Amino acid sequence: MFGFLKKALKPGDAPAPAPEAPAAAPQADIPATPAAQAPVPTPAPVAAAPAPEPEKKRSWMDRLRAGLSRTREQIGGGLGNLTSLFSRRKIDEELLEELETTLLMADCGVEATQHLLKELRLRWKRDKLETADQLQGALAEGLLSILAPLEQPLEISGHKPYIIMIAGVNGSGKTTSIGKLAKHFQNQGKSVLLAAGDTFRAAAREQLMTWGERNGVAVIAQESGDPAAVVFDAINAARARNIDIVLADTAGRLPTQLHLMEEIAKVRRVVQKAEPSGPHEVLLVLDANIGQNALQQVKAFDAAIGVTGLVLTKLDGTAKGGVVAAIARQSPKPLRFIGVGEQIDDLQTFRAKEFVDALFTPVGGAPEQAD
Repeated sequence: MFGFLKKALKPGDAPAPAPEAPAAAPQADIPATPAAQAPVPTPAPVAAAPAPEPEKKRSWMDRLRAGLSRTREQIGGGLGNLTSLFSRRKIDEELLEELETTLLMADCGVEATQHLLKELRLRWKRDKLETADQLQGALAEGLLSILAPLEQPLEISGHKPYIIMIAGVNGSGKTTSIGKLAKHFQNQGKSVLLAAGDTFRAAAREQLMTWGERNGVAVIAQESGDPAAVVFDAINAARARNIDIVLADTAGRLPTQLHLMEEIAKVRRVVQKAEPSGPHEVLLVLDANIGQNALQQVKAFDAAIGVTGLVLTKLDGTAKGGVVAAIARQSPKPLRFIGVGEQIDDLQTFRAKEFVDALFTPVGGAPEQAD
């Protein structure tokens, strides 16, 4: 088999070396140089799983609709059920009586409910209403006319520092609302200072200091002492630091504790000593879950400290959002802010039309439909 090697040799040439074992012989399909070797195939990279898209932040209206869902189930949702009933018969007195019950159960209050039903009966006969949509539209218009006077956004101008005194019973969301208000005013380009005047409850002071750290806002606080003294020091500190707004927390009190309510009245008097034009706003924080009891709180705190505006919290946890209508009819203080969640931007300026629209429209914006 190696005869072709012998024929290739010439005289004088060295004899050909003994052939290597066949296993070591060069193979025709292996290139001569390492540079020409075929690259070793590498496994294709495993495609990484796509990162989950961040959850799209819901708009304020969607959050408001979600927050008012329980109230809508009582009023708007009740109408949703009644809409099915309306589709089977014309509007009549029996139907209006059922509607009256849903409004009362949503804590709209007797006065506001009677006013709304009177207007609906008038519209029913005058405008010859026949369908559920027409009745629901008339109810929405009636609610809007009641709530519109409460829409008076807080204007921070004319004073520096602008002193806002915040009151409310324990558990109303007062301290948390102060933290959210601080962020609200910061978003307007205002500098803010917090006064931890709720020295009665140590946890309130610590909670407020946490909000201060979160918002990068200074907090004037004392381990213990007179709430009025803390607020006095805060006003002087704000003046020295050229701060725009002072948010002064005050001790949470039940309106029936008259001797303790007097302490809050003292805070107001001390504020006036530190700044004769102050306080420039006195906000009362109300928990929407307490329904008609909110009216009693408004009256009691107003008598003690002269309430100039309201903050209504926890609308997302109650079916009693109709209390806004009760407040509008019986204690029509400006409703400056409403809260529908725990996030820092879930406290927003009250707008009557947005509120009414949210009562009758589910999350996503589609109107309630009859079955």
